[in-house]
Amino acid sequence: MASAIQHYRHGRFRVAGGVLPDAVTAYCTYGDPASPCIIFPTCYGGRLDSQDYMIGPDKALDSTKYFIVTLALFSNGESSSPSNTPPPYNGPYFPDVSYEDNIRAQYAVVTKALNVKKAYCVVGFSMGGQQAYYWPVMYPDFVERFIPICGSARTSMHNKCFIEGPMTALLHSKDFDHGHYTKEPQVGIRAFGRAYSAWAYGQAWFRQHQYLMGGQYCSLEDFLRHEWEGGFLGVWDANDLITLIRTWQSGDVSLIGKGVFSAPHDEDAFKTALAGIKAKGLIMPCKTDLYFPPEDSEFEINLMSNSSKLVVIDSVWGHMAGGGSNAVDDEFLKTEIRKFLEE
Repeated sequence: MASAIQHYRHGRFRVAGGVLPDAVTAYCTYGDPASPCIIFPTCYGGRLDSQDYMIGPDKALDSTKYFIVTLALFSNGESSSPSNTPPPYNGPYFPDVSYEDNIRAQYAVVTKALNVKKAYCVVGFSMGGQQAYYWPVMYPDFVERFIPICGSARTSMHNKCFIEGPMTALLHSKDFDHGHYTKEPQVGIRAFGRAYSAWAYGQAWFRQHQYLMGGQYCSLEDFLRHEWEGGFLGVWDANDLITLIRTWQSGDVSLIGKGVFSAPHDEDAFKTALAGIKAKGLIMPCKTDLYFPPEDSEFEINLMSNSSKLVVIDSVWGHMAGGGSNAVDDEFLKTEIRKFLEE
């Protein structure tokens, strides 16, 4: 059972795009604080309650053995976000936030509010997986292990190009109004959802499911309307979605401390950052993921000098394989993660 959502107030907090005058990080805890700590940050489209698919006595992260802390990304609607920050930093005036900013804030929560001296493991899916890479780079003596699931140490060029699609669909919709909308911009959010759906699943998933999802949907149109328009409408603020995407696009552990939204990529610095990781890693891409393909993980793990290992999720579910989409992949994650945590 999770704690109620708690809020840590950072006060005035500098971020990549400026300052948050009263920054807040939302978090939940599971288990006994005396147990080894596992940090589990949210992903894109994730809220704190969506982390439950991996937490529990019969799941990948056993809350009877570990003290599990889930942390909400800035701009997810629970931590400081365009949708919940008062003027003059509200809506489109909310500053850009980097992964580095998020991890600094999360470290403050874990060490100051929860008095954790060392993290046994950091686990994350998608954007959470990218955060799992940032933790051992930024705090090499604090983190013992890390598990990126369908994530990467930097956002690749092909990934950046893809997410330009849904972002641009929303930014240029007739009702987004440059972020100054006064009611939900449904046209923009619907367009965003449809564009975002394109790479969520592997091609084999569509061949296998024939758009029907086991009979639940009668057509591809029905599937897109219900799952991808309905999944965001009434649930996600448009400016929050945009700010989160900019965080995602800026991901690159080699740019820590360098002004992430302006610094050019440095391949040598990237190799040095990964080679310097002390924590032991379990790197878990999905075979059919179109966002974070296994080839990227293979390249990254070859740059690490520690005993990290690569375990590919053999699934047709693409990127969604790591996010609690189906029982078979959930069981595979549980088996591999528990084995790694108990080594």
